Amino acid sequence: MPAPIRLRELIRTIRTARTQAEEREMIQKECAAIRSSFREEDNTYRCRNVAKLLYMHMLGYPAHFGQLECLKLIASQKFTDKRIGYLGAMLLLDERQDVHLLMTNCIKNDLNHSTQYVQGLALCTLGCMGSSEMCRDLAGEVEKLLKTSNSYLRKKAALCAVHVIRKVPELMEMFLPATKNLLSEKNHGVLHTSVVLLTEMCERSPDMLSHFRKLVPQLVRILKNLIMSGYSPEHDVSGISDPFLQVRILRLLRILGKGDDDSSEAMNDILAQVATNTETSKNVGNAILYETVLTIMDIKSESGLRVLAINILGRFLLNNDKNIRYVALTSLLKTVQTDHNAVQRHRSTIVDCLKDLDVSIKRRAMELSFALVNGNNIRGMMKELLYFLDSCDPEFKADCASGIFLAAEKYAPSKRWHIDTIMRVLTTAGSYVRDDSVPNLIQLITNSVEMHAYTVQRLYKALLDDISQQPLVQVASWCIGEYGDLLVSGQCEEEEPIQVSEDEVLDVLEGLLVSNLSTPVTRGYSLTAIMKLSTRFSSLNRIKKVVSIYGSSIDVELQQRAVEYNALFKKYDHMRPALLERMPIMEKTATNGPAEIVQTNGETESTILDTKHLPNITQPASQANDLLDLLGGNDVVPVIQTTVPTKPASAGGELLDLLGDLSLTGGPTPTPAPSVPMSQPPFLLDGLTSQPLFNDIAAVIPPMTAYNKNGLKIEFTFERSNPNPNIAVITIHATNSTEADMTEFVFQAAVPKTFQLQLLSPSSNVVPALNQGSVTQVIRVLNPQKQQLRMRIKLTYTHKGSPVQDLAEVNNFPPQSWQ
Repeated sequence: MPAPIRLRELIRTIRTARTQAEEREMIQKECAAIRSSFREEDNTYRCRNVAKLLYMHMLGYPAHFGQLECLKLIASQKFTDKRIGYLGAMLLLDERQDVHLLMTNCIKNDLNHSTQYVQGLALCTLGCMGSSEMCRDLAGEVEKLLKTSNSYLRKKAALCAVHVIRKVPELMEMFLPATKNLLSEKNHGVLHTSVVLLTEMCERSPDMLSHFRKLVPQLVRILKNLIMSGYSPEHDVSGISDPFLQVRILRLLRILGKGDDDSSEAMNDILAQVATNTETSKNVGNAILYETVLTIMDIKSESGLRVLAINILGRFLLNNDKNIRYVALTSLLKTVQTDHNAVQRHRSTIVDCLKDLDVSIKRRAMELSFALVNGNNIRGMMKELLYFLDSCDPEFKADCASGIFLAAEKYAPSKRWHIDTIMRVLTTAGSYVRDDSVPNLIQLITNSVEMHAYTVQRLYKALLDDISQQPLVQVASWCIGEYGDLLVSGQCEEEEPIQVSEDEVLDVLEGLLVSNLSTPVTRGYSLTAIMKLSTRFSSLNRIKKVVSIYGSSIDVELQQRAVEYNALFKKYDHMRPALLERMPIMEKTATNGPAEIVQTNGETESTILDTKHLPNITQPASQANDLLDLLGGNDVVPVIQTTVPTKPASAGGELLDLLGDLSLTGGPTPTPAPSVPMSQPPFLLDGLTSQPLFNDIAAVIPPMTAYNKNGLKIEFTFERSNPNPNIAVITIHATNSTEADMTEFVFQAAVPKTFQLQLLSPSSNVVPALNQGSVTQVIRVLNPQKQQLRMRIKLTYTHKGSPVQDLAEVNNFPPQSWQ
């Protein structure tokens, strides 16, 4: 058989291929020749054939048939054969294949070989792909080589020991005696690998962490020598002595100093020296400074040192390198809670980053800017953030608008400033605001009694300028419906009142009904506003005409509203003023936030309920009704109650006639409910029961942990619904122990078809980091047969930019929750 071609010739031949098919044909032809050579047990060219096979493997072609040939090369006495054999083993084998166990004896022999380079090959292979079984068998040899005087072998043995500890943590103590003298070594390669080994041991064992804290002075001495040493061509990188070793030592000091006063005190001085003496003109120096900053922030360092670290990050913000600016913003975002005042000094630089062209830097700068907002700088920061909202890309507008809403609610200096700010957001980015912003703003306006005239006048002006921003139009429609009489009478004291007639107001609202820009939800707001004005304006005939026209609308929602309103005009006109009177002040509940009702579970147990595309409904907890009678159908209708004083008892009975055959639960004589502000307004007469939502005996059912994984913890607390003990009310509490917020959080649930399930909306879609807050959501489960409760949950969220999705079964509910 002719000699096979050399590796160099094969590479040259493959590179001449013009198409993928031509390359594939060459590879297949060469693989056939290699297989033939392997079958003939050709020892002469085995090394060459395996080398060519490894090159094909690197190109992505299958090379598994060469695994046994690698083992044969490893068993060879020639160094060139062993080198290719071990390389092939590292590339073609892993612990999932039993073939790798056949190498154990060869590696053991080579670890005791007389040639250091053969020993080095065996250490590299074991440290790369050794399984737990191999590590147990060969740990003794590795530990022996760790004590040798040969620095070439010691550095490889230290890295191999790291792999052994990762695979078999209980073998950690075996290497403890060998680590005593590692830091005394002068060779930088051994020092580097020794620090890596010590770091691994400290991260995996609290006992090792306590044991190695006594090495802090020695590590400080090594780091000081590196900083103060003169030029060394062997270790110099851009004028800095061995930056890789410096970074590794700083990381180990960070671990050793965390939570320990004595260790932190011992390293304060050296950290200050590194922070002040490191050259920042090159990226190498910036890397060391960044590690220094992280170490200062993690240990119990002095306040002056922490300010120095934050000033270093502030200098990073002025760097031309985008990566360095991004790293600085991310680090400042982590430290802003603990060192708020120090970060505040760099506020102007951070705000300037909002104008950066890089989207990642802009996003981090936006998040950090919101974290810096407080009562003292709210006006200036809001001015900058509103300017950013006006000019930023669409992908930022939703998050920016939400941040402004939250900051304004928390730190608003006055009600007028608060309303002006939110209206500015709606006019600038109305189409991008979240669904709950409309009911939240309506609630703010309702509760600001002295600002009603000013607000309705401002919103009316905004409506004349632009009707394309649907959330703005919805809020304006609601306010005109509630306070249209204040608009027409010109009672505004905060600014010069405008002269508006009733017909002009009605013209604007009718224009919204016919506009192509209006969504069905907006048309519902407009029709309800026109209906409310029938008790505030004198143009009753015009309003009746408009309402009657939409009684035959193609939009079913709009048609039903018009039909109900027509019935009020004709049959129940004496009730209309009470039904359409002004909304009382609404109390904001922190438990459920905007309530969101979803349909009952489907026919199969595996059905997961989707809560993302359903309308949000603002619903005070004290006014929520029992929905037992409504759980039987496919569509669960929101039930909202508001008490209207001084109405005769017979009015409730007359209102019930409008609902036809709908069966309502017992209770006191119901009272009519005026329209309530919502993303999608409810039917005027939906739900007239007056049962309280929860009772006061929740303490008898113990809470439970339903899910605890990847830093996300879901806890269930239980209550019983008052009208019917067959309804279990479960409140979920989602907390996040990681360092980053979990955004776009969605909790979904399904139960067997013998149960019926109902989800209210969550309090938020962001689970704050470091357990600094929680997301709550209410689940109601109807269990008429008193069966053991079982539930399947689905969790979806985004963490550190990556989408996460997980399913879990919850079968360990306490018996009190379902019996």
